[in-house]
Amino acid sequence: MLKKVLIANRGEIAVRIIRECYDNGIQPVAVYSTADRDSLHRKLAARSVCIGGPRAEDSYLNTGNIIEAALRTGCDGIHPGFGFLSENSGFARECREAGLIFIGPSPETIDQMGNKARARELMEKAGVPTVPGSDGTVKTAEEAAAVGDRIGYPVLLKASAGGGGRGMRRADSHEEALEAFTAASREAETCFGNGEMYVEKLILSPKHIEFQILADRYGNTIHLGERNCSIQRRNQKMLEEAPAWGISREMRDEMGRAAVRAAVAAGYENAGTVEFVTDREGNFYFIEMNTRIQVEHPVTEMVTGVNLIREQLRIAAGQKLSLSQEDVEIRGHAIECRITAEKPEAGFTPDPGKVRFLHFPDGNGVRVDSALYSGCGISPFYDPMIAKIIVRGDTRLEAVRKMRRALAETIIGGVSSTLPVQYLMMYNGAFLRGDYDTGFLEENLDQLVKMCSAVDAAGAAGAAEEVK
Repeated sequence: MLKKVLIANRGEIAVRIIRECYDNGIQPVAVYSTADRDSLHRKLAARSVCIGGPRAEDSYLNTGNIIEAALRTGCDGIHPGFGFLSENSGFARECREAGLIFIGPSPETIDQMGNKARARELMEKAGVPTVPGSDGTVKTAEEAAAVGDRIGYPVLLKASAGGGGRGMRRADSHEEALEAFTAASREAETCFGNGEMYVEKLILSPKHIEFQILADRYGNTIHLGERNCSIQRRNQKMLEEAPAWGISREMRDEMGRAAVRAAVAAGYENAGTVEFVTDREGNFYFIEMNTRIQVEHPVTEMVTGVNLIREQLRIAAGQKLSLSQEDVEIRGHAIECRITAEKPEAGFTPDPGKVRFLHFPDGNGVRVDSALYSGCGISPFYDPMIAKIIVRGDTRLEAVRKMRRALAETIIGGVSSTLPVQYLMMYNGAFLRGDYDTGFLEENLDQLVKMCSAVDAAGAAGAAEEVK
């Protein structure tokens, strides 16, 4: 097993990995920016190193400082978590060249799957269903529009090196495709340093279904079932659940086999996620592979009992998977809500500040992943996600009821958050039926926000009445 691991991240995922290191007899080393001097992950680690100023490019994206910190503290591995450098093949290469184990796939695999057009070609060769689209990248706006004319509109123009919704545009006509190509390519060049684009048919009202995979260096590759991640705002997930409600056993099995084929074709090693969309007719299509641990990995852990961070550490240390496909059993139902420090009533603008009071839920089947504590600060420099609340029940209805209770118990005083919206989501008819797709929030968000405002107003009126 590894002896000392540097966690090249911050927030709740850094805390999660630090705790797992302790549980496995590994000494964790934290890195932090000057803005995170009082952060929980720094306080928990056996040792911590400041790697730069508050801006991510000066600290958590500063590969030189991170590598130096790992070598200076005698680490033999680096865990990148998610976000930041987790899918940066250059960083993975730097780790390898410095004699450090990168806890994730090889830089070659990251390159291969990070280029969406190249990954699509690989999946087609492996027999994994892909969305109809261009054969590789398109070089000009005219070429993009020609693909749209051939496969039919609407289409999505997507950055080959993209992610998180950046470098992506919808086009409903030849003229829109011409305009979308220029705008998307320019954004992709700015965000990723690569303006290459490809075109895909836009699947209307899709569900976003992803499969968790694990693979070791000895040719063992398995999947741990699927997660429904369709409740998204600006291509960022707000709620995930496992297993996906309403998917037949036959379709689930077929998608699982396709996910394993995808990982094998990529020569994958460690934990990763194969993402699909499904259409109204029951077809599924590969969209991308995330070459890292996912934010929503706890829902898979809750229904399988498999400790994914522990498996990552074992695989990186050269050990075999601790289980086979036959050992994987899905038990019950899990739901995760990503809580962010944002103002829903103000268009979800971030709301950094100081946490004046904090109370998290507890009880059977309730888990909280967070780096918050009473009195801590929420920085304006980083992603506003501040906590993940995860519940498990024997049935989906039991999980929904447990999430209602858990969200109602949660108090994060001093900053605004998405808690009220997610609480009301638990009573939405479409959500309760499991009959929702990626358009759910677009269709329901205004109503949910208005209901939150009404509840807040009623609460304020009640408080004023009590004072009288």
